[in-house]
Amino acid sequence: MTQLQLARKGTISPQIRHVAGEERVETPSVIQGLVDGEIIIPANANHTNLIPCGIGKGLRTKVNANIGTSSDSCDLNTELRKLQTAIDFGADTVMDLSTGGDISSIRRALMRACTVPVGTVPIYQAGIEAIENHGAIVNMTVDEIFTVIEEHARDGVDFMTVHCGVTQASLAKLKKQGRTTDIVSRGGAFLIGWMLHNDRENPLYHYYDRLLDLALEHDFALSLGDGLRPGCLADATDRAQIQELIILGELVERAREAGVQAMIEGPGHLPLNQILTNVQLEKSLCRGAPFYVLGPLVTDIGAGYDHITAAIGGAIAAAAGADFLCYVTPTEHLSLPSIEDVKEGVIASRIAAHAADIAKGVKGAKEWDEQMSKARKAFDWEKQAKLSLDPKLSRQIHGRIPASGAACSMCGKYCAMAIVEKYLGMSPPKC
Repeated sequence: MTQLQLARKGTISPQIRHVAGEERVETPSVIQGLVDGEIIIPANANHTNLIPCGIGKGLRTKVNANIGTSSDSCDLNTELRKLQTAIDFGADTVMDLSTGGDISSIRRALMRACTVPVGTVPIYQAGIEAIENHGAIVNMTVDEIFTVIEEHARDGVDFMTVHCGVTQASLAKLKKQGRTTDIVSRGGAFLIGWMLHNDRENPLYHYYDRLLDLALEHDFALSLGDGLRPGCLADATDRAQIQELIILGELVERAREAGVQAMIEGPGHLPLNQILTNVQLEKSLCRGAPFYVLGPLVTDIGAGYDHITAAIGGAIAAAAGADFLCYVTPTEHLSLPSIEDVKEGVIASRIAAHAADIAKGVKGAKEWDEQMSKARKAFDWEKQAKLSLDPKLSRQIHGRIPASGAACSMCGKYCAMAIVEKYLGMSPPKC
């Protein structure tokens, strides 16, 4: 039975109870969020070492970290280190996007080591196996696609990106309007190539009920993917993107009717002034389903710094109502991320998520900042380090230039707080 079905019966599962405790919210509010489809708890029963988390309305904004091999770089030990780095620095979920090496073995090794929810994109493996077995992605069969999805489910994958909204209708919108960067979704490209070559409808859309049956059996959440997301600002909020979103809104309702948890994936590249509109459109068209955004990146010129361009967009999107941020690393558009890049991406997205949580009034967000403010007023450098997102870096930077007094070396004896405390007799607050 899925978490959604349990919630409908009023059953408090261990996962529901854990999420309510972690989020410091009442259990009935989590149950109601699940029933309404505004909260999901990705928790495949086959992921035996999982510590669950909730994603959606009224909960802390979550952060995902993408890892995985490529055809140019394949080292399992490196990916395991990336996984641990992502978890250590606070990623709430991890996606394995491996496309190189023994994909099944890599996924299973990561699953065994991972205590947070794991997501995958099964069409990657299906397409790659079609190349190996039949010479081309366009030669994969419908049964082969669903066999891979079932394999991922049996391995314990908690949520899967499935590009069900890339249909002949949405593709027609793309062809008619045209784009600067066409298709930037790898999964979307695999499916579009198959659809055009075979002159058939997207099998993930045409056989959607088959997908729902698998999700119902294993309780993995559907992450309804944005195969037509804009890959540059010039393509943002165009007809193809919105047509796909309309279709996803219809599919999320069918998932709920079947008892399957679902969320919606979003752009992509968006200018600042279109972010709010995109969030509002998703929440309206998809009936409040959790919104999972990649960034969004607010400029196309941030190569090498796209974790920053994405964090800017992510903070605005989450403050507007997005529920889940997929991190972007400094290597986006350039290279497979290193271990350090994973850390940078997680930290940047966590800053964005937390900033949004303060704006949304999420429980505990403002209080965390208040504790930091009191520690700064008291010149309690160790407590400041412990409260920071990267305690080691905080201690390292503070100690880089020795300070002559209680204040840091930036202001030294001219520290504003120290002067006020001395001459106005204002004692530091208790931490």
